[in-house]
Amino acid sequence: MWAGEQSRDTGMSNNRRTAATGIALPFTNPFTKQESSMRTEIQGNAGLSRLCKLIAHVSAAMLTNLDGEGSLVSRPMAPLEMDRDGAIWFFTDLRSSKVEHLRVANLSFTDPSRGTYVSVSGHGEVFTERARIDRLWTPFARPWFPEGPDSPHLGMLRITPATAEYWDAPHCKMVRVFAMAASVVAGKPVGQGEHGTLTDLSRTVANV
Repeated sequence: MWAGEQSRDTGMSNNRRTAATGIALPFTNPFTKQESSMRTEIQGNAGLSRLCKLIAHVSAAMLTNLDGEGSLVSRPMAPLEMDRDGAIWFFTDLRSSKVEHLRVANLSFTDPSRGTYVSVSGHGEVFTERARIDRLWTPFARPWFPEGPDSPHLGMLRITPATAEYWDAPHCKMVRVFAMAASVVAGKPVGQGEHGTLTDLSRTVANV
């Protein structure tokens, strides 16, 4: 998406991308105008706690799923909450084609300033629970849902993680620069941070 575009899938405008260069400026969640806006709850196991810590400060995720023809499609999403079961919630337009193809889904979280990259695999479901919509509603979502939390096409997308892979470099940019230089000299990765996989993330999630 480019500057000024709106997405039926996300309720987001385009991340303040400049049309002249195509470079995305630092992202601020359009719903809260904050760089860190996802609400989080205490997680029930070590894997989900680690995942929560990795993505809590990332304000946008790329959601990838299969379309009706079996092709991979992606769109940016603004995460609103990671609940106590580890599920990640978003606003969505119920008319979006993606809501029909959520059997498998992937969320990609990127935070270059911290050197953190996370890929979450799982599945998605769509709900119209009014209590959650009301609780997570913000006036900054009104441009995409003019009737507010009562907008007839407003729903909640829940992505339930199954596994996650992450790359977490030292947060200090200077340390990362020195590590890169050392890797070049040594001819192998040196001090590049932590790379791991989190499995069995799915817990018993209650129907909403």
